[in-house]
Parts: sequence; C-alpha cells; structure tokens
Amino acid sequence: MGPIDYIVVEFPGSRMTGEGFPLLVDLVDRGVVRILDLLFVRKEADGSVVGLEIADLTGDGVLDLAVFEGASSGLLGQDDIEEAGSALSPGNSAAILVYENLWAAPFATSLRRGGAQLVASGRIPVPAVLAALDETDDVRPPTT
Repeated sequence: MGPIDYIVVEFPGSRMTGEGFPLLVDLVDRGVVRILDLLFVRKEADGSVVGLEIADLTGDGVLDLAVFEGASSGLLGQDDIEEAGSALSPGNSAAILVYENLWAAPFATSLRRGGAQLVASGRIPVPAVLAALDETDDVRPPTT
C-alpha cells in the first residue's frame, strides 16, 4: 500500500460549490489516489456534529456527488468525526477525506525490498512553505 492521508475541508456556511470534486475524480481515474473514506459532517449552532448523507448534499441539483456514494472503508469512527468537528465553526460543514497515495506504493515496495524502512513522516503546511519561500526571497541579494 501507499501512504494513507486524510484531510478535513471546511465549507463556511455549509456552502459547497463542488468545484474540486471533478479534480478528485480525475486523481482517482488516473490512479494517483484511492479514496478510502469520504464523509460529510455539519457542526450545529449548539456545537454538536452530525453526519450528512451524500443525498443530503445533492438536493439542489447543482452538485453531482453520486460517484462518491459508498466511499467508506470503515476507517473513520465516531471519535474521528468528533475530532474533525472540533475544528469547525458552528454552522459550517466539512468533508473528511481519507485516501491512499497510490503513486507512492511501488516506490515504498522497492524500498522495503531493499531493506529500507520508514522512520519518520510528516507534512509541511502550505502556508508555512509559502512564508519560508517569501522569507528566503527577502534575504537573497538582488541579481543584476
């Protein structure tokens, strides 16, 4: 298997345009990722977190999420849903996506065959990378 990642994407005011979903489908179709779980939740005004069915999101006819119907491996539990909900503001919704990085599986397999083992892993947040790059640009002497 490739590395497994998750993301929680918040939709302020529970407004989902669906703009990113075709790109996610494209990643799946090209074998870059495999969706293990896709779950939608909403944080109510009282702070409680409720799960949303995909059918609940498509009632306006704008979003077509049927392709994601049944994307559930069982990896996400109620504690994961509550934890994701704690990051949300009341009145907002979120998508919780768990996916396998299929592109990395052959690389990981070849490393294991060679006796290597993963000893650390992590992710650098995009804002931190951009800030570091901006800082680097600020300290570089101008070239002429």
